[in-house]
Amino acid sequence: MKFEFADRISRLPPYLFAELEKLMREKKRCGVDLISLSIGDPDLPPPSFIVESLKEEAGNLKNHNYSFSQGEPDFRAAVTDWCKHRFNVDARHDQVIALLGSKEGIANIARAFINPGDRVLVPDPAYPVYANGSAILCDGKPLPVPLLEENGFKPDFDSIDTEGAKMMFLNYPNNPTAATVDKNFLQQAVDFAKEQKIMLCYDNAYSEITYDGYYAPSILEVDGAMDVAIEFHSLSKTFNMTGDRIGFAVGNKKLVDGLAKVKTQIDSGPPVYTQKVAIKALASYTNREAPEFLKKNNQTLKERRDLLVNTLCKLGYEVESPKATFYVWVNCKCDSMKFVAKLLDVGVAITPGLGFGKYGEGYARITFTQPKERIVEACNRIAHAF
Repeated sequence: MKFEFADRISRLPPYLFAELEKLMREKKRCGVDLISLSIGDPDLPPPSFIVESLKEEAGNLKNHNYSFSQGEPDFRAAVTDWCKHRFNVDARHDQVIALLGSKEGIANIARAFINPGDRVLVPDPAYPVYANGSAILCDGKPLPVPLLEENGFKPDFDSIDTEGAKMMFLNYPNNPTAATVDKNFLQQAVDFAKEQKIMLCYDNAYSEITYDGYYAPSILEVDGAMDVAIEFHSLSKTFNMTGDRIGFAVGNKKLVDGLAKVKTQIDSGPPVYTQKVAIKALASYTNREAPEFLKKNNQTLKERRDLLVNTLCKLGYEVESPKATFYVWVNCKCDSMKFVAKLLDVGVAITPGLGFGKYGEGYARITFTQPKERIVEACNRIAHAF
């Protein structure tokens, strides 16, 4: 019997990372000690109070029933408290929805609002889920918005063709470029969305991974944002809980309600015990400053960043030292897959920029989510390769 994929699956672009994974498997098969600086998965453990809380809450048999689709009331209350502490943003409980990680919410938001043929403005280069998981898999048409180095990897709002566009994705601190923005830029984004009558989906998953005194704002801090925007957050990066799949979205009530309508049909909310742990995690913020464990984590990441950036600069690459995320975006001045292949030959895996879109070609993303000694070894190998 012959089974055919749906048309929306056939519209997905080729999976460039599959070729990279094939090359990595071949290196490992040949006995190469491969240092992976390609995946944005923190190697640091969750803080001890999170681990203990997971044990405690998972051990409570009352925490294994279905949860509310929009999230437990006490979880949503914790989110509104966190938004107030962290960003001085006032949000109501009905403007919050619990997510199985922010990725799930980003992919599902289009299901509620995008009809076949609707255009979705997606940054390029960018996290592929915006174009693929959200736009294409909802029968929408992704329209790339170039993020160019000469513009600080920010969109030029004046040059965007908005005809037929209903939704726009933005992400700062940015994956993969590690670019950051201030509230003035976010005000421009909100004004643009209001003027063009476009829903604005703001991915703020890296807001807490920052360095050198940089403060990552929320788009909900600027005037008019609640009229057009929904912001996505995750505990994955902040609390090193990537595998626990817990996040949330907060913002315009109509956008939250639409996401909730979709989620009632496809899941039953995050596990109750995970939400209870998340409540304790969010409560570790008692003011606008990061908790001590997060400051320590960010200091560790900063030391790794400096090692990596210094090595690349010594090799002649012009590298911006990122103020946020755990990515270094390198202008490799050549075909990105060839650059990646050259480093694989010395046992270092990184990600080609082309995997993030047309405008990512000529760049590569390098993560620093490995212990310091492995970063040092990777730097030595990179120096040897060039």
